[in-house]
Amino acid sequence: MLMVDMKIWTGRVDAAEGEAAKRWHQAVQAMPENGAPGIAIIGFACDEGVRRNQGRVGAAAGPQALRKALANLAWHPTLPLYDAGDVACADGDLAAAQQRLGERVAQVIAAGHLPLVLGGGHETAYGHWLGLSAAHPDKRIGVINFDAHFDLRQADEATSGTPFAQIAADCARHGRVFRYLCLGVAETANTQALFDTARALNAEWRLDTDMNGWQLADIRGQLAEFLDSVDAVYLTIDLDVLPAAQMPAVSAPAGYGVDIAVVEALTSRIAKSGKLAGADLVEFNPAFDIDSHGAKAAARLAWSLSRHLRR
Repeated sequence: MLMVDMKIWTGRVDAAEGEAAKRWHQAVQAMPENGAPGIAIIGFACDEGVRRNQGRVGAAAGPQALRKALANLAWHPTLPLYDAGDVACADGDLAAAQQRLGERVAQVIAAGHLPLVLGGGHETAYGHWLGLSAAHPDKRIGVINFDAHFDLRQADEATSGTPFAQIAADCARHGRVFRYLCLGVAETANTQALFDTARALNAEWRLDTDMNGWQLADIRGQLAEFLDSVDAVYLTIDLDVLPAAQMPAVSAPAGYGVDIAVVEALTSRIAKSGKLAGADLVEFNPAFDIDSHGAKAAARLAWSLSRHLRR
């Protein structure tokens, strides 16, 4: 059994209203050896990739801050909720930390649970992918990334800007087809070289300017086609996809961004598809939050995913 510190899970108790008045802190358990299939929260306390990518460090504190934000939310029973602890990167060895995250992800999947990873920088994605690909070797896994950035950079070392280039290379090594859909791409934040790389990898994307509420039907159509083309989905939400007013607490706040209502509607559709193999929320940096605005937005997205999940 994993040793998990559950003291972070505290909040309001409405005892007078009975069992139906629970909040997340009353529903979550440390992950047991043999628990019913549920949602397993894993923290990736790492921002080494952000540091290497010349970003604002602090996302290593994200997992604990997001647990605090989730703790007091109303619990509407769906799947059992477990805390599988944190994987940390305290020594600067990002590759080793990503490998440990992959092993933890594969472990919770083997136990019958769906991993919900709380980052950490977007270097979280490559570690998460390692676990998903090991757990589902025969499935065609599609990657759906809500992000202002492609994160397809070419670099001498792994960073928070390279995870999907690393996943593409991993797919090539193992004979997998790289299926990648990036929603919310900001032209201002991605060079022409990155667009060229995305085209060369046959990636799909949608610009932030084409992610408005009135375009939701068209976006859902594109999303449905992508879901139909894969056996399983890895969903990753880089919180810098949200407008800076909704999400100030990231390394690179968005000047335009995609409204949280649009992101929630689409991620809920993915959760309901029955194809979700793993999900994460990354880049939350509590050092730059304003009156917990960012923490509340991120917690809302995690809450919504769990609420609509089908296994």
